[in-house]
Amino acid sequence: GTFSLIIEALHTDSPDDLTTENPERLISRLATQRHLAVGEEWSQDLHSSGRTDLKYSYRFVCDEHYYGEGCSVFCRPRDDAFGHFTCGERGEKVCNPGWKGQYCTEPICLPGCDEQHGFCDKPGECKCRVGWQGRYCDECIRYPGCLHGTCQQPWQCNCQEGWGGLFCNQDLNYCTHHKPCKNGATCTNTGQGSYTCSCRPGYTGSNCEIEINECDANPCKNGGSCTDLENSYSCTCPPGFYGKNCELSAMTCADGPCFNGGRCTDNPDGGYSCRCPLGYSGFNCEKKIDYCSSSPCANGAQCVDLGNSYICQCQAGFTGRHCDDNVDDCASFPCVNGGTCQDGVNDYSCTCPPGYNGKNCSTPVSRCEHSPCHNGATCHERSNRYVCECARGYGGLNCQFLLPEPPQGPVIVDFTEKYTEGQHGQFPWIAVCAGIILVLMLLLGCAAVVVCVRLKVQKRHHQPDACRSETETMNNLANCQREKDISISVIGATQIKNTNKKVDFHSDNSDKNGYKVRYPSVDYNLVHELKNEDSVKEEHGKCEAKCETYDSEAEEKSAVQLKSSDTSERKRPDSVYSTSKDTKYQSVYVISEEKDECIIATEV
Repeated sequence: GTFSLIIEALHTDSPDDLTTENPERLISRLATQRHLAVGEEWSQDLHSSGRTDLKYSYRFVCDEHYYGEGCSVFCRPRDDAFGHFTCGERGEKVCNPGWKGQYCTEPICLPGCDEQHGFCDKPGECKCRVGWQGRYCDECIRYPGCLHGTCQQPWQCNCQEGWGGLFCNQDLNYCTHHKPCKNGATCTNTGQGSYTCSCRPGYTGSNCEIEINECDANPCKNGGSCTDLENSYSCTCPPGFYGKNCELSAMTCADGPCFNGGRCTDNPDGGYSCRCPLGYSGFNCEKKIDYCSSSPCANGAQCVDLGNSYICQCQAGFTGRHCDDNVDDCASFPCVNGGTCQDGVNDYSCTCPPGYNGKNCSTPVSRCEHSPCHNGATCHERSNRYVCECARGYGGLNCQFLLPEPPQGPVIVDFTEKYTEGQHGQFPWIAVCAGIILVLMLLLGCAAVVVCVRLKVQKRHHQPDACRSETETMNNLANCQREKDISISVIGATQIKNTNKKVDFHSDNSDKNGYKVRYPSVDYNLVHELKNEDSVKEEHGKCEAKCETYDSEAEEKSAVQLKSSDTSERKRPDSVYSTSKDTKYQSVYVISEEKDECIIATEV
């Protein structure tokens, strides 16, 4: 290329002083223009000026990665995603092995890889496009499920000869593909997947696989032995017989050919025939008949040959000449109590109705067998049912209910009701008697109060407007409005509530004799059948006798007779009063006989 060359030669006294600003140091100066090709060779030249000669050498070399006449070609070797090449002498790109293209970015695929259906990401590989397969991506992929078909393009299924259907799985030439007929038979296609075999003589079966044994028909007569041949047979005749089937005899009746008492008869066309007695067979009556050889007896029976007949000794449960009849074991109706009989072999079974079991349904089922009683109760049989004796605190048919706690303290019961029994079934006499005594003491106190009230009332008879001036009321009843009624009720202290309202008392139309308080008895054991009614009545009688004794003594001491009014008896409230277990006080409500005073007393 063409370039400018400037050379200056300077003189210096010290190697450390290399400045070019002082013109006095200039020895020689050259400024010229040259043309030189790029190369490594040096060019030499001489420049003379005045008293100096300047010899110099020069060459034109490009910088690194620059090539060409004017060093205008740039090339830097690389091996990455932007190229795989080196640089030539003139700056041209030289691709690395396995790469091609302007910038050496295209890999060279496996030799033989289909250019249209295959590609590669690095040298030496062959990746197939969708629908193609194989090492060189030159095989199309058939339609999924295609069995006996090919393809020219992906997803095709072109059936081979003898096959049909969408997936080429229907055999249209079964004979060619499978060759089902054996032993030289001729196969004929009769439809899709079907065929027919035409067998050669001597063979049979759907595929002609069974060879016919011509000796199975016993063609040889008069004791001749048969030999099976292909589509034929051969008879070996005994002495005195001949022919294809040994049917011709060379003997006559004069030779006495019949054995075992057989009767001989000469045939008109030659030969003879034997008429065998019972128990023998064969052309010459030479075979003894075994009647048991055919196993005529059924169901495991034993056959006994009697010479000219047989009998069958049957197993238990069977009958008949051949023991093929099952004996009906239900004929005698063995199942009782409505059971259903099912016949078996020398046996029977009974399906029993509810309540019975056993072989013949004769055993009643125990009602307590399955433990119907709960919570520790005791089960007892009662003819066709069961009864549960409940433990203390439980009730119900099966003792499945938990009962409330029994009332605490003394309990007074009416002897017309059932008694509350203790844990061991004994009546609590001490508690009852103590309660009766306590009530009698309360009655005596009430009687004394009534007497005092009567005395005060008699003093007030002369005051006619006493009722009008009386302002004290109780339960919304003035003193003069109270009816002539005598009733005593023991009420729990916690159940008394003075609402200053009128409260009606409803009578149950029963006499309140002896001032006995009526409590509804509580039966904590719902099973009443376990108690002897006679013993209960006896206990009622004893208790009633004791209570009457206490009543008579109380009447003599009080000298006050309390009676109930027939026409104006007050009725008790519908709710049943009972003693409260959370207090130790009891209230007594007393209505005087002369309707002029009411007193509420509380026992402390």
